[in-house]
Amino acid sequence: MGKYFGTDGVRGKANEGLTLDMSIKIGQYLGWYYGKEKHAKILIGKDTRLSGDMFELGLAAGATSMGAQVYLLGVCPTPAISYLVRKERFDCGIMVSASHNPYYDNGIKCFNHNGEKMEEELLLEVEKYMDGLTDLDLVTGDHIGEYFEWEDGLEIYMSWLKECVPVDLSGMKILCDLANGSATSTAVETLDSLGATVDAINNSPNGININNKCGSTHPEGLQRMMREGDYDIGLAFDGDADRLIMVDSDGKLCDGDYILYICSRYMKSINHLNKNMVVTTVMANLGLYKALDANKIDYIQTAVGDKYVFEEMQKNDYWVGGEQSGHIIFLEHEVTGDGLMTALKILEIMKATGKSLKELSEGLFIYPQLLKNVTVKDKNACLESKELQEVVDAVANDLGNEGRILVRPSGTEPLIRVMVEAKTDELCAQYVKRVTDFLEENNF
Repeated sequence: MGKYFGTDGVRGKANEGLTLDMSIKIGQYLGWYYGKEKHAKILIGKDTRLSGDMFELGLAAGATSMGAQVYLLGVCPTPAISYLVRKERFDCGIMVSASHNPYYDNGIKCFNHNGEKMEEELLLEVEKYMDGLTDLDLVTGDHIGEYFEWEDGLEIYMSWLKECVPVDLSGMKILCDLANGSATSTAVETLDSLGATVDAINNSPNGININNKCGSTHPEGLQRMMREGDYDIGLAFDGDADRLIMVDSDGKLCDGDYILYICSRYMKSINHLNKNMVVTTVMANLGLYKALDANKIDYIQTAVGDKYVFEEMQKNDYWVGGEQSGHIIFLEHEVTGDGLMTALKILEIMKATGKSLKELSEGLFIYPQLLKNVTVKDKNACLESKELQEVVDAVANDLGNEGRILVRPSGTEPLIRVMVEAKTDELCAQYVKRVTDFLEENNF
């Protein structure tokens, strides 16, 4: 990771950690880089947060000052940028979003011409320009670029989704929590056009209510309405609509582990699970692995982050993978997670099998999980401690086959994350405390 770009772009509070000047410089460098022999063609989208307009126009101004032709998609899901860059042959794509963060944060995510996250080598060059270590000459005269509002882009994206999953949703009643975010631009229209009866909550973005006590990170309202109403499924998206969490008719949450379980079982049943493999991160629940074992489905773990899931899938041509957070990738269709694509896949399975979400989830027992963060002075020294490893090994031995412990560093903060899964919440608390007490007592 570089100085500004992490595993998912630049993030920061608007006009504090992430400034207008930064967006202009990012736009300028990408406009110059892709426009060495022609006018670069760049696609820009955004979610609904208040500062989105500012950063969208900053990026556009920077890129056009270097001669780029910029197409503004407006409010859209992040995966729409990824798909349209490939489909319409843009040189690159940029999404203005801080995903599930509060409205006062924002971010800039960059995609290459394949719709994949931009190469780190190029992002490091962008950072040099942002820090004034590289000089570029602005274009003049008729070389200056221009921008266009591209109204057809979302229609192309939604039509493609329906071509990928041409399911008839007649007779289905769906409740969507749109998080007052990007999903407001596509979810209801797409599901409705496939024949479903769709009701939506948190469907009125005002710039500051994105992710505010709603969406995939706060699905309590959706759960309550699912228990009280008569719906087949509840769908909760995050702020930029690349993640999905589901709720069944009893109000029970079904996260990414459930999605991977349901989709991989169905794909195997129709001989469509390439190489019989599912890709997860190390944070997937132990219960998922036991359920996959019971169904004779293979799996492989990666580090935390959809970037690493995608890299493993791409390298070995695995067709389904994702994270507990609901960021699921179907590689035969896309190179990034897409909440609406995931929803359509699950709905297709419900229609094909005639089973409810609750019935499709049978056979998966999710172990209680507890995660606690401990602030430390030196993450590396802490993890290299033989004494700490002895404590962790002792917990792992006590848990045996009925639980697991994972101790890992935060990627961005001076924290050690201690996670335990066990048969009961009480056991989770007991074993987490054993490790966190050791860390705190030894003042790492």
